[in-house]
Amino acid sequence: MKAFFGSMTGRVFLTLLLGIVLSAALTQWLADAERQRVIEDFRDLHALERSEQLIMATEVVPASARLAYLAVANRPGIRLEEIASPLPRAQALSQFAAALAQRLGPAYMLESIAARPHACDVPRTQSTMFGPTQAQWRGACEAIDVRLRDGESLRLSVLPPRSSLIAGKTDFSTIIGLFLVSIAVLAYLVARMTTRPLEQLAQAAKDLGNDINHPPLALAGASEIRQASAAFNAMQARIRQYIFQRTQMLAAITHDLQTPLTRLRLRLEKVADAELRERLVGDLSAMQAMVREGLDLARSMDTTETMQALDFDSLLDSVCADASDAGQQVELSGRAAMALMGRPMGLRRCLVNLIDNAVKYGHQAAVKVERVAGAARIRIRDAGPGIAEAEQARVFEPFYRVESSRSRESGGTGLGLTIARNIAEQHGGTLALANHPNGGLEVTLVLPEYYAGK
Repeated sequence: MKAFFGSMTGRVFLTLLLGIVLSAALTQWLADAERQRVIEDFRDLHALERSEQLIMATEVVPASARLAYLAVANRPGIRLEEIASPLPRAQALSQFAAALAQRLGPAYMLESIAARPHACDVPRTQSTMFGPTQAQWRGACEAIDVRLRDGESLRLSVLPPRSSLIAGKTDFSTIIGLFLVSIAVLAYLVARMTTRPLEQLAQAAKDLGNDINHPPLALAGASEIRQASAAFNAMQARIRQYIFQRTQMLAAITHDLQTPLTRLRLRLEKVADAELRERLVGDLSAMQAMVREGLDLARSMDTTETMQALDFDSLLDSVCADASDAGQQVELSGRAAMALMGRPMGLRRCLVNLIDNAVKYGHQAAVKVERVAGAARIRIRDAGPGIAEAEQARVFEPFYRVESSRSRESGGTGLGLTIARNIAEQHGGTLALANHPNGGLEVTLVLPEYYAGK
């Protein structure tokens, strides 16, 4: 979950979800407030009409029967009663009293009471989208003394309506739940639609690093995405052309050097001075080794060899057996018991370089293979002096050599590890160096069981 919300998809999803929920909550709050205001305005108008009708009907009733009539005619919210005790008057008519006086005409005398009835301050239950809430009535709520045309004075009480009987019965939890689920699904779809092209570009960049000949991106989606994909494909084509030209140039140079070097070796055999001939032949052999490794470096950059399923244990056993037959001290232990998708010649070259490197600088190679998390892990340990940690990253650079521990007396050109790492990366694998606690250098090669970057 933490990884999801740390990704671009998770962040866009969370932003959209919170934005929609907050916008919906604010809209619903404003809608509830507006609905309550409309209810209050409608109630005030109804109370105004009801008060006018009650006052005029009461005046028609004989004075002796008015109290009995009012006992029957009064309803909750609007009451016209006998004045039990005088109360302080307000200095001016309230808005409701002024509207009622205008409706009744000048024959009636109205006076607003300064104190509000107690019922005006009692919270009442009202229904909202977020459930029933308690709130005070904000509409007309007051007491008015009314003097009829015959001189009798009565007190009109305009009180809040009764609480809604269905305020606590309406269940909005299902509606809110469906709403949240629907906007969550919508936010996720929008987030995926927005970030998928970025994921495809990131994956394409990763595939490009592993295989320069990976198929180009499809030009689909929005115009900006198609433009970015086209630019990426053009960049890939330029890089592929550059690498092809560099590889061809290196291969051509090293290949063309083979013929004159061979002729030069034949002519050196005719030198009469044996000591001079031996030195010259030694230098020439070093040059030929450099040419061969240059060709190997060029081939390690070539990914045209077809990927196929390989029995890795058989391949590794064959490489170790060939090394033992050549007089090298190599020991193999463990089994991966798995098939790998790989290029046979490339993997063989990688393993041969690592074993040769261990034997050349550490006099022996202890090879241990095991299967870990769907990958084959090969550890090759030698008995040499190891490499300082500060130098371990640089030994993968072409032609770089650690002179202090692995001098040129042991031969080589410094391309073996470079070639091995190139091949490992083409197979989606990794190659790492570490000094073993008991001495010697340990090279760890990890190759995945299946690599899609073909």
